[in-house]
Amino acid sequence: MVLGSTGSIGRQTLDVVRALPGRFRIVGLAAGKNLDLLAEQVSEFKPEYINYSLVGRDEKETRNRLGATRCEYLSLEEIARHVDVDIVVIATSGVAGLGATLAAVKAGKNIALANKESLVAAGEIITDEAGRSGTQILPVDSEHSAIWQCLNGEKQAARRIILTASGGPFREYAKEQMAGITIEQALDHPSWNMGKKVTIDSATLMNKGLEVIEAHWLFKINVEDVKVLIHPQSIIHSMVEFVDGSVKAQLSYPDMRLPIQYALSYPDRLANPDLPHLDWSNFSDLTFQQPDTARFPCLQLAIEAGRQGGTYPAVLSAADEVAVDLFLSRRIGFVDIARLVEQVLERHRKTSRPSVEEIMTADTWAREAVLGLIRGDNK
Repeated sequence: MVLGSTGSIGRQTLDVVRALPGRFRIVGLAAGKNLDLLAEQVSEFKPEYINYSLVGRDEKETRNRLGATRCEYLSLEEIARHVDVDIVVIATSGVAGLGATLAAVKAGKNIALANKESLVAAGEIITDEAGRSGTQILPVDSEHSAIWQCLNGEKQAARRIILTASGGPFREYAKEQMAGITIEQALDHPSWNMGKKVTIDSATLMNKGLEVIEAHWLFKINVEDVKVLIHPQSIIHSMVEFVDGSVKAQLSYPDMRLPIQYALSYPDRLANPDLPHLDWSNFSDLTFQQPDTARFPCLQLAIEAGRQGGTYPAVLSAADEVAVDLFLSRRIGFVDIARLVEQVLERHRKTSRPSVEEIMTADTWAREAVLGLIRGDNK
């Protein structure tokens, strides 16, 4: 099953399936907005089960448009735990994928996880359920895939994890320049081709902060032992340091199809003619620098939310999602994203060890709190 099949990760997942005929079979597809592309995917991959948004649409007309009259329409949770499904690719953004993630985990399905917000908001619940059911959470983010690959075969835990970041398009900007950043500039990522939300999060370094929290849950390591390093070439995707001082790194061209394929084929590595190989004659140097949290406060906000735990990460993630939407709709400036997230976090009263219901309540509260700040509410 591919949840979010028309988004960037979903499309690249289907590229991998297409490049390896006979290796994988698409059982289910789910998408919300791009019906034309979903119709093409249904026609090509012929899934048995589909899910799509019916908000504001006529069901019969939508099914005809999709050419999906022979497919069975199921909820995301029903597809995620279906007996025919072996791996669920969670390729949405935001907490929309949380219900399906939990349904799949409880059913013992392996998860190829590209939806970091679910793990950020409900990491303890998801990982505890995975431990009980024997589910494998197979990371799709290039950074977490790199860490996973570096840890494979190791008997001892990592001393620390080093997450690399390209630094985005504004790593050389002075602090005074940040207020004038436009949407078009923020969406022009120097290394990766991603969806709009992730691209803006990369530009603010919020994405890297969310990855710190995600690494904490995936690899059972303290937030304080996850470090961020700017690496503009985006060739080293992350590193692991061990107690003896040895450091392992995973290197490849910045192409999301590689970590997607590894998650799908694990523990095998498959030859894929569409994936590029490194040509070392093209590299003169690989450079690193420390992140500047004065210019990129979202990184520190996320790290601190991860330290605080409880419902703070859910509030962080939800507030950021709304703030990014406001920026993309030209209602706020680039630097206002961090300002709004910080103000919402300051207003929040944490619930420790929250239930799913309490996480969703915190998520809803944070979204409304951001909009309240825009309206000028004093709550």
